[in-house]
Amino acid sequence: MKVIVISGSPRKTANTQIMMKHVYQYAKSKIDDVKFINLSEGGIDYYKGQDGEYSQATKQATNDILEADVWLIGTPIYNSFFSSALKNLFEYVNYKKTAGKTAGLAILASGNIGFIDVQTLLTQLMTYFRVITNPKAVFMTADMIKDGEISNEVKNRLEELVDGTLALASKLN
Repeated sequence: MKVIVISGSPRKTANTQIMMKHVYQYAKSKIDDVKFINLSEGGIDYYKGQDGEYSQATKQATNDILEADVWLIGTPIYNSFFSSALKNLFEYVNYKKTAGKTAGLAILASGNIGFIDVQTLLTQLMTYFRVITNPKAVFMTADMIKDGEISNEVKNRLEELVDGTLALASKLN
């Protein structure tokens, strides 16, 4: 089984990447083939259509997503929506090649607002790609990270997300 972990924030000091780096490390302890796309590192071009010229980093990220059986996606909430950088990344993905994959979602906000809205939007995006989504998303607020460390309670929830998503993928395959 191949797993891709995606940190959907373009910000260099993003709390989302702290959250998703924990997901990545935990997933690596469970599965050998795990890759990480961190949108705060840049390198992903803006989508300009199918005929556009794109960097090697963009092509590699697209290929990694298409090859993965499981997608573990983390996004911040910006203006009641998931990040535009994450939406841009999925513009490259061919929905005809994604049916039957499985996704788990982790959503970060500055306060307790908008989680269900963003979960619904991401689940709709996954449905467009014919990806089965784990219904138990992790909702996290920025105050759950102190000095670059996630609270143990949230670490446990993120690990349950990984375990549950991997179990769901195993049952489907």
